Amino acid sequence: MTPVLDPQPRAEADDTVAAPLLVVSDLTAGFGVGEGFTPVVHDVSFTVSAGETLGLVGESGSGKSVTALSILRLLEPPGRIDGGEIWFRGTDLLRLPESEMRKVRGAGIGFIFQEPMSALNPVFTVGDQIAEAVVIHEGLTWRDARARAVELLRAVRIDDPVHRAKQYPHQLSGGMRQRVMIAVALACRPPLVIADEPTTALDVTIQAEILDLLRELRDRYHLALLLITHDLGVIAEMADTVAVMFAGRIVEQATVRDVFKRPSHQYTRRLLSSIPGARPFGSVESD
Repeated sequence: MTPVLDPQPRAEADDTVAAPLLVVSDLTAGFGVGEGFTPVVHDVSFTVSAGETLGLVGESGSGKSVTALSILRLLEPPGRIDGGEIWFRGTDLLRLPESEMRKVRGAGIGFIFQEPMSALNPVFTVGDQIAEAVVIHEGLTWRDARARAVELLRAVRIDDPVHRAKQYPHQLSGGMRQRVMIAVALACRPPLVIADEPTTALDVTIQAEILDLLRELRDRYHLALLLITHDLGVIAEMADTVAVMFAGRIVEQATVRDVFKRPSHQYTRRLLSSIPGARPFGSVESD
């Protein structure tokens, strides 16, 4: 996609919200056991308020996805959280029993995975996979939940949603599978959605359609969005604020406009200089 290098601010979020929706404080996470533990995320801190889009940007391996999985406590062993706090709506997620954490996943925080073909179950129809979340979290009957699934497929712009709801993931294109993932994430109307590289595996035209859809749904439902990407063009189009990750640490946080106009860290300047057609930032002193 063509990067937008002069992002325009969108409408401000509701200023009546007293506290951030999500607070990540000094998060450290990584892989290994005992003395063999290797941190991948080091002392990461940021907040996301209601209606805000925070872009978490950095190159592959910088720790973005580990940060996202840590928020929902989805790191598989030997991955683990080694320190810090994660607060959502005033609740410390790291202290919740797993039974309570399952209620947060989906109903409180939706997650759009990077690889929908891996995240979706190949032996269940996409309609039933959307409906399952509604049955679990809202107690609807399967009949009503399947009707909700069809409406959600329509909301994410899938044609003939009644027919598509009866199909399996392998019968859908990559773009449609990503739309299904968005429908799953929104099924229980969570106030916060984490989108982990939602356009990476898609061609340029479909990328633009998915971003337009995310923007529309975010504004319609006043969602908070934690958008994880390596693409600064996506950040420029979608985000209000940016946290730049490098080697497991956040090296810069600011509004989108400030980061694009006045980047303060050398890594951010190099990221911006790498965009085709971007102006060079000249020689860089060590920060």
